[in-house]
Amino acid sequence: MLQYRAEFDATVMFSAGGGLHAQGFTVDVPHAEPAEAEIAALFVAACRLPPVARVELRNIRVFAEPHRGTPAGPADPQRRRWVELSHVISAGLTTLPGMPVPEITPHLSRAASRDVYAAGTEFTIDRITMVGNTGTYLDSPFHRYPDGADLAGLPLEKLADLPAVVVRTAGSGVRAVGVDALEGLDVAGRAVLLHTGGDVHWATPQYAEDAPHLSAAGAQWLVDHGAALVGIDAINIDDMVPAGERPAHTLLLAAGIPIVEHLTGLANLPPTGARFTAAPPRVSAFGTFPVRAYASVPAVEQHDHRRSAGWLPTSDG
Repeated sequence: MLQYRAEFDATVMFSAGGGLHAQGFTVDVPHAEPAEAEIAALFVAACRLPPVARVELRNIRVFAEPHRGTPAGPADPQRRRWVELSHVISAGLTTLPGMPVPEITPHLSRAASRDVYAAGTEFTIDRITMVGNTGTYLDSPFHRYPDGADLAGLPLEKLADLPAVVVRTAGSGVRAVGVDALEGLDVAGRAVLLHTGGDVHWATPQYAEDAPHLSAAGAQWLVDHGAALVGIDAINIDDMVPAGERPAHTLLLAAGIPIVEHLTGLANLPPTGARFTAAPPRVSAFGTFPVRAYASVPAVEQHDHRRSAGWLPTSDG
């Protein structure tokens, strides 16, 4: 498997004043397309710098070369932290009002299994009955189009370890995420995750009221700019007008772009630098199914969306 390193020039400003310049610095990176935020995080960790106010990177060059053991780099198993982005599914959970709730019952209880296995050996085998639209789930093109790719037909490269871009409108009062929130972002080949704050009302009646969504123009912009996947932390990627059109589903799924709805925890991700995964089971002739959605981010990263840590590249989000 190929390994990669990044070479760059850097300017660092320290929180306590002063700074330093680095020229031709190199660090190990985890893949061929690291975000600038990832490189900055690795640089700060490798140098064991005191608290910094800002890092500016220039002349970035990523090239294939065996890792050399950068501190907190890809060879360090502690270098990344994992962020849970899925809701828990439990019996009786309401995901969408009016949809059947999941029923979880034992097929073989532990007590009954004692008659099947050797003494001291017992298992439980459980049964779950639910619609595909339960919990945090992924829509394949088959959900909208009879000739679209179903869950079994989606390639892993559209579902796993995608570089993520987080679009934040939470707290802004904006319902429809439009082109104005997307312009200027590099979304090609990336998972675009819409952090609207809608998940604050999860599993309550308010979750379906005036919910945030992606506008038709925003969906078309994401198609035109090559997004790989689009997710949202709200009840639907479309405005749930009764008997209304569903332009975001229509446009994205026609372009083969999977949709993940009912995400949560997007506030814990940086604008860029995370890697996103949401893979459903391979079920044929089925359009939608729950996923374990999660992301990994550099363990050395101390950034939040208010830039309280402040050291990320100034060009970042």
